[in-house]
Amino acid sequence: MTAGSRQRHASLLSRYTFDLGQCVSRQRGERALKAAAMEQALASRTKSEFLANMSHELRTPLNAIIGFSDIIAGQPALPRERTCEYAGLINDAGKHLLSIISDVLDVAKIESGTFELDIETHLLRDLLVSAASMVEHRIAEKHQTLAVVLPDRLPLVRADARRLKQIVVNLLSNAHKFTPSGGGITLAAAPVDAHYVAVSVRDTGIGMSEAQIEVALTPFGQVHSCRTRSQEGTGLGLPIAKALVEQHGGRLWLDSAEGRGTTVAFTIPAEETSR
Repeated sequence: MTAGSRQRHASLLSRYTFDLGQCVSRQRGERALKAAAMEQALASRTKSEFLANMSHELRTPLNAIIGFSDIIAGQPALPRERTCEYAGLINDAGKHLLSIISDVLDVAKIESGTFELDIETHLLRDLLVSAASMVEHRIAEKHQTLAVVLPDRLPLVRADARRLKQIVVNLLSNAHKFTPSGGGITLAAAPVDAHYVAVSVRDTGIGMSEAQIEVALTPFGQVHSCRTRSQEGTGLGLPIAKALVEQHGGRLWLDSAEGRGTTVAFTIPAEETSR
């Protein structure tokens, strides 16, 4: 091969390599743009769904507060029993509204890194029994059964008592919400090793697929929005529970299948001394 031929061959190879590199770069850029567009569309849809759901969640208690207070103000001669009934409904609606706002604020603090725990040593059994008592009335109203299965001796835990009860109440409330009338819910706990104790909430509800589990663990995710639109909720209970568990140094996971119920379990650091 002559020097001129070698030069032309090198020039063609160089141009081919350059063109190939440009083509690969262009394809990568196009894929990145498509991925970004898909993420933006998904984020926009999630935001729209959240705003629509949140608007409904806020309107419901606000309408109750305004409606019953209007009745009381407009009919001063109402019987005392009726006035007390309406005042109780206003109080319930106000508490519900406060819980929604508190959940949103919790998520904002967790995501901004400003969330702090008040860690002390507590008897885990007492915290679990107290959390169960907070939801047992609602569970009984729906003709569900609640079984609290705890060993005689449970480890002491280093935890924020209010937040640990919030975790358990959120999990029990979710189980109650997505379990049909006559179903069962079980709250259980057992030591894992010398350093951790596991707590679980199992239900006989509608269950979730693997894809739905991923959505359920995302803030504002609404897994059953189509099938259970009558259910209240902002989609924050499970993500907040997961974040609070992780703040304590534990881990939360789900085991579920559609039509076969759901088990949500988490670990939390324990002290070696047991009671």
